[in-house]
Order: sequence, then structure tokens, then C-alpha cells
Amino acid sequence: MTLASTFWQRKFPRLPASVTRQFEVEAGSKVRGECHWQQNLHVHPTLVLLHGLEGSSESGYILGTAEKAWLAGFNVVRLNQRNCGDTEHLTETLYHSGLSGDIRAVLLELVGRDVLTAVFAAGFSMGGNLVLKMAGEFGDSAPAALRGFVAIAPSMDLASCAARLEEPANFLYEWHFVRRLKRRMRHKSTLFPKQYALNGLRAIRTVREFDDRFTARYCGFRDAADYYLKSSAAQFLSAIRRPTLIVAAQDDPVVPFAAFENATIRDNPQITLLTPAHGGHCAFISDETDDERFWCEARIVEFCKERAAEDRG
Repeated sequence: MTLASTFWQRKFPRLPASVTRQFEVEAGSKVRGECHWQQNLHVHPTLVLLHGLEGSSESGYILGTAEKAWLAGFNVVRLNQRNCGDTEHLTETLYHSGLSGDIRAVLLELVGRDVLTAVFAAGFSMGGNLVLKMAGEFGDSAPAALRGFVAIAPSMDLASCAARLEEPANFLYEWHFVRRLKRRMRHKSTLFPKQYALNGLRAIRTVREFDDRFTARYCGFRDAADYYLKSSAAQFLSAIRRPTLIVAAQDDPVVPFAAFENATIRDNPQITLLTPAHGGHCAFISDETDDERFWCEARIVEFCKERAAEDRG
């Protein structure tokens, strides 16, 4: 199912053209969002979408969710993580799974500068980890306008995800991620040759090796283990204080399901956990047609729409 969703040819004729916007997330670093604003945008809820590792605002699951949310009356912001979606020139830094401050900065700008009063954030895989980490870091201090969060197949225990990728059955996924990470690193070094040395890049074969040699080195971590420990959202779940939906397939080949079988999730009344037996990694292709074909996209919009309606009531 995971592979099928990747190669599924999809079109999104009901999603209008976007308006490009850059958000400064810290001094010298910007991220790009593709924004779809409803007419009289301030009376509509807003959904910010964040892709996974080596994805972008053009990923199929992002566009599919954006179209469904737009039709349901949401403003939609399809956000690129640092360096993704051809934005390497907007920052000297790399992106990684601990940069929850980036999505936080975007949400706070939408609430503060744009005065949007009902804002939601949803992330997929790596993006799901970032959204959950941010939600926990907010704790009780989140602005009232932040109404809820969604994480689809979140890689919230990074060490176990890296180990899962190293299993022989997941060779194809590992190869895909490593190949793209290497390509991005080479491009980054051409833009900032004094900042990045590519020594050892050719020999890297796993995501863990890449994180150990490059992510950790250039992002302020001791090594891959230190990076995974500090950046995993699992340790922040108990502090989440806004309605949060987590969707995780029991047959996910990339994110071990054991991460979701813990008391922290069960004992937090703000968290709703959906765990279908099948769904792969961020795929969730159903037997239904039309907007229910890609099941988790519909659940994101449904969850946010219900929370927005509760607030209006």
C-alpha cells in the first residue's frame, strides 16, 4: 500500500492556485508556504500541512489533504520544511526532525500577524513528529487560536524508525531516503561550499549513517543517538493540552507500531488514537471512492472540522 500511494497518479482539479509566502522562522532562515486563502479568510479555519522526510508541499498526500480541506471551507498552507521544495537557498542550515520551532514560528505568525482565530496543524511521518513535539512543547502556553493538531504515521521514536529501515525487508525505503538525502547534501554544498564538506558521503548506506555524519555534525548534536533522543516527540506527548489526533497503521513498514502502545498516549485525554490494521506508511488507501479513497486525508479534515465547529458552538 505504501508503494501504491507513492506511484498513484493523482490530480487535484478542485484545489485553486496557491499564493507563495515566505516565513522567517529564525534569523537568516526562511521556509516557503503555498497558501490557499478563502474569500474573507478571517472567518474560516486554517489548516497548516507539513510533509515528511524528503517530501515537499507538492507531495501527493499534501495536495490531497489540501484539496479536501479547501472544499470543507479551510484556508490551507502547504508548508515546506527547510531546504525542501527547492528552498535550499533560503537558509544555510539543514532540516531535521527536531526543528519543531519552525512550524511553531509559522503558526504564531498566522495567529499574530494575520489574526487568524482557528488554526490547526497536521504533519505526516517526520512532519508528524515535528507537530507532536511542538504541541507538547507548547503545553498550556499555546495561543487560544491554536485549536488542534494531527499526526499521520508520526516517526515519534526516531531510533526505532532508523532501526526498522535497516531491516532487509525495507531495503527499498532505505535506499530511496539515502539517495535523496545524498543528492540534497550535494546541492547544499554547491550553494554553501564553505559551510559543508562532503567527506564520507559516498560511503553512506543508511539513514542512521547519514544522521551520524551529517545531521548530527551540522545541527548541533553529538551523534545520531543524541539527535534521535532529543528530537523524538514521544517524550513530549504527556504535555499536549490541545485536541490531537494520531493515526498509525499496524502494518506500517517504516514506523514500528510498538511506539503507539504506551500509557502516555492512552492516559492523555487530549489525544485520540486511530490504529487501523492496514494502511502502510502514510498511505491508507481504502476500498471507497472519491474523497474517501485516501482515508487518512479525510480523517484529518473531519477531525479539524469537528473541532472548529465545537469552538463556534
